[in-house]
Order: sequence, then structure tokens, then C-alpha cells
Amino acid sequence: MNSLSIVVPIFNEAENVVRLHEEIRTVCDKLDRHYEIIFVDDGSTDGTAEVARKLSPLKLICLRRNFGQTAAMDAGIKAAENDYIVTMDGDCQNDPADISRLISHLEENNLDIVSGWRKNRKDSFLKRFTSRGANLLRYIMVHDNIHDSGCSLKIYKRECFEGVNLYGEMHRFIPALLKIKGFTIGEIVVNHRPRTAGKTKYNWKRTIKGFLDMISVWFWHKYAVRPLHLMGTLGIVMLLLGAASGVWTTINFIRGQSLTDDFQAFLTITFIAVGLFLLVFGLIADVLVKIYYGNKIDMPYSVKEVFESDETGKD
Repeated sequence: MNSLSIVVPIFNEAENVVRLHEEIRTVCDKLDRHYEIIFVDDGSTDGTAEVARKLSPLKLICLRRNFGQTAAMDAGIKAAENDYIVTMDGDCQNDPADISRLISHLEENNLDIVSGWRKNRKDSFLKRFTSRGANLLRYIMVHDNIHDSGCSLKIYKRECFEGVNLYGEMHRFIPALLKIKGFTIGEIVVNHRPRTAGKTKYNWKRTIKGFLDMISVWFWHKYAVRPLHLMGTLGIVMLLLGAASGVWTTINFIRGQSLTDDFQAFLTITFIAVGLFLLVFGLIADVLVKIYYGNKIDMPYSVKEVFESDETGKD
């Protein structure tokens, strides 16, 4: 029977970690699988790490400062040792009772990833409105075929993360990134609970970062291994426009029009210069992509320490 790693990024959740750990442990004990619980403290300042140290079984990873939810999730995923990796938020809004349903759906349908869908969200109107707008835009741009990419409650087979590094707000787009690599994705409706303790970490800055990362995922999906196709195509279009503009400029010159007063001549030069720039930029990007795939990428965070209690999960 496949073993289980539960990865939970936490930031200033001192009021929630005890309850969340107890709920996760209760669910995992009933599953009769070997499991580990991994909390990643993302530079909390409210004593979250101190509270978590008293919990068992637990692997606690403490980052040196607040690097963000994606970096914390990446650190936890890389520390996970079991066959299945479940990710979830540390605010107790995700329900650990759904873990067994995620596992069942994954195994019964032979999937690589199963994502939770918070169909009935217990958040503020503004947060739900923003999220739905982002989901619509994500559906148009990245086509990951799930309703709620922002839901952290997901299960993955361990091999999904081989060679994968997360950054920015990329935790929202993990299914899209893995779909690009050919992994299969499913989705089930999960329970979403209102926050009863602690403060939300959601703000407008995360929305903007998420949008920019969405553009990055779109580009990665379309042109990650062939940036020259995008830049080269744009460059050729600009050169063709430059050629057409040049023909028109030549005709005007033959008719006796002075080139010093002709805006068309300036436009011709601009089109040709931009076209050549795009072609050269595309070639450079192509070389950089080959370097990227040929070398190990540095991690965007630093782990201060790893604490693990003596008691282990149920065999």
C-alpha cells in the first residue's frame, strides 16, 4: 500500500497548527498507511514554530525568513519521502477528512494528480470574486481543465516533482505545469471551511504576482522549449512590414519626395531594426533554454533547520 506525505506550509498560524495536526493525524491513522506530516514554517513571527515543535509525529522545516507559500511548499515537497504527496493550507480551511477521497479518486482512475475544488467557498465576496476571475483567465490561457487551481488541497504521485522547482506564486499552477509534462489530472469537490482563527494572508499583491506567473506558465506551455518560434515569428512579421514600408518609401522617393521629411522612411528602419532584434533575442533565448535544461537551477529559498520528532507515523 502506497505511503503518504502531508505537506503544509504555515505562516503565523500558531492558533491553528495544533488543531490541524490532530485532524491530519486522526485521518492518517484510519488510513492504515505509513505516513509523515511535514509542516514548513515560512518565517513565522507569532511563535508558530515553537508550538509545532511540541507536536508528534511531525517533520518541521523552518525557513530563515518569509519566502512565500510557494517556496515553503517546494521545501516541503522536496523533503517528502513517501509515494503520495498531499498539499494543503495551514489555516484549517481545507478539511483533512477529504484526504481519503483524494487517494481513492487517484487510485481508482489511475491518475497522477487529483485537485480539490472548493465549490462552496467560505471566503469573503472580494476574495471569491477575484478568484473566479483568475480561474476564468487561467482556463483561457493555460487550459489545465480544473475549476479551482487556487485550492491547495491536492494529491500527487511522488514522481510528479522530479526535476520541478517552484517559485513566485507557482503553487497555483502546479497542475498546469505538470500537464505540460504529460501527467494526468483529476478533480473532486472538497469541503471548504471558514477561517476561525488567525488572519488571512491574501492581498492584492498576491493577485498581481499570480497574474504575472500565469503569463509565465502560458509562455512555458507554448514556447518553453522553442522560444525562437515565438520571437522568430514576430521578427519575420516585423521584417515583412519593414519590407512593405520600404517599398512604399522607395516609390515616394522616385516620385521626388524628400526622405528627410518622410515618416515612412523612419517607420521602415524601425520595423527592420525591431525585426532583427527579435530574431537575435529568439536565438539567445533558445540558447538559454538549452542551458536551463542542462544545469541545476539554484533554489529561491534557504532552510534554517529541520526538526523531526522521535515518534513516527503509523506503519
